[in-house]
Amino acid sequence: MNKRHLILAASIGIVSMYQPVMAQQEAMFTHYMFNTISINPAYAGSRDALTITGLNRLQWVGFNGAPVTQTITAHTPIYRDNMGIGLSVINDKIGPVNLTSVYLDLAYRLELKEGSHLSFGLKSGINMMGVGLKDLAINDATDNAFLADVESKVLPNFGFGVYYNTDKFYVGLSSPRLLENDYSTNSSGSGLDLASEKKHYFLIAGYQYRLNDELEIRPTTFIKATNGAPIEMDVTARLIYDETIWLGLMGRTGDAAGLLLGTTVMGNLDIGYSFDWSFGLSTGKYNGGSHEIVLRYDFIYKDKEKIRSPRYF
Repeated sequence: MNKRHLILAASIGIVSMYQPVMAQQEAMFTHYMFNTISINPAYAGSRDALTITGLNRLQWVGFNGAPVTQTITAHTPIYRDNMGIGLSVINDKIGPVNLTSVYLDLAYRLELKEGSHLSFGLKSGINMMGVGLKDLAINDATDNAFLADVESKVLPNFGFGVYYNTDKFYVGLSSPRLLENDYSTNSSGSGLDLASEKKHYFLIAGYQYRLNDELEIRPTTFIKATNGAPIEMDVTARLIYDETIWLGLMGRTGDAAGLLLGTTVMGNLDIGYSFDWSFGLSTGKYNGGSHEIVLRYDFIYKDKEKIRSPRYF
């Protein structure tokens, strides 16, 4: 095995180490309740507004080659609010391995009764994986094996989702990538062993419970499952004051605990920050935790009839 194969094996080793603990290949989010459209296309249009969300996650700060993730999503209701459309762009980097995904989401919404909706969604798009070799620190800078990066071909994929919500409750089931693409056979690296995708299934749920006129609590959960890895569950509870300031606690099975802080400005701009620490990983001894920032803005329609329920989720 030459040096190029060795560094690729090491890169995939980082990913392999990351997968069993996280129970998934998909990018991880502590603010999953703000980033639903990235995993469930049936969520598109459910906020009765044009919603744009940006998220940046720095995981295991101080650990060389740790995951870094950025997402930007947008979705809105269309066609008399019976349908929703969305766009999701995700960039996920682990060591020299970089995965970029661009997906279009389409949802059909049924109003079961006032304030209660059932949506069905389809997600379709493309993925591309690359391994950056040129920027690696090596002893011999003239080694031809490291003068070119390895890029996969652009590979299509699709997924589905179901989402039910009322004024105060939601539950959703989805699998955003159904095709198990093999990047090794679609790579410019002449058969080098990159990675293959695995189907993942996600269950989300949340509830809004008002304690009094000023305080409410919103517990949520995010359950992730894929073949060959343990089921992982996030449980989060945010205490919200006057619908403007929140403080939350998060726990992730076998992996991490975290704190969330945030505020809502002028009723349509959410700003959130989270910190979580990986107590279940050997890497937890060697990093400064994970940081995440999220911004979400609702372009609220002037036609008030479009806003049929409070946008709690």
